[in-house]
Amino acid sequence: MVYYLIALIVFLLDQGTKYLIATRLELGEQIPVIGDFFIITSHRNTGAAFGILEGQIWFFVIITVIVVAGIVWYLNKSMGSRKLLPTALGLVLGGAVGNFLDRILAGEVVDFLMFNFGSYTFPIFNIADSCIVIGVALIILDTLRDIKGGEEITEVKESKEVREGNE
Repeated sequence: MVYYLIALIVFLLDQGTKYLIATRLELGEQIPVIGDFFIITSHRNTGAAFGILEGQIWFFVIITVIVVAGIVWYLNKSMGSRKLLPTALGLVLGGAVGNFLDRILAGEVVDFLMFNFGSYTFPIFNIADSCIVIGVALIILDTLRDIKGGEEITEVKESKEVREGNE
């Protein structure tokens, strides 16, 4: 159940920050936080991450419904067996539902976190995007940990078989 609480916290933080941006800043308005490096701005995105697939709202709605259903199914199936993977899925779930609600209600997602690296501006994003990226990174980490753990188990089995064969 704690993993659904993580998703709820992500969702509430995401929606709260988007509400503040949408109601307090004009579209395109910028507030420097750390000089020109980190800026809070008001931006809208009709696409996915980095603005890809702009205007494909129904595609995102269908994909999000499938992803959310898969996450809920997996969380219910694997409850209590592991900690890192369900935590990661909670982050992805909260972020996916946050951006999903924006797309359904407004047809676009509110983005507001802007980072500049010299003359390069990283694509503007939001809390939901951040949690999705962190969640996916943790899923990859968990998978790599499983692969490494499987290799260690195989190595232990093989060395045990070699020892038993030598006796």
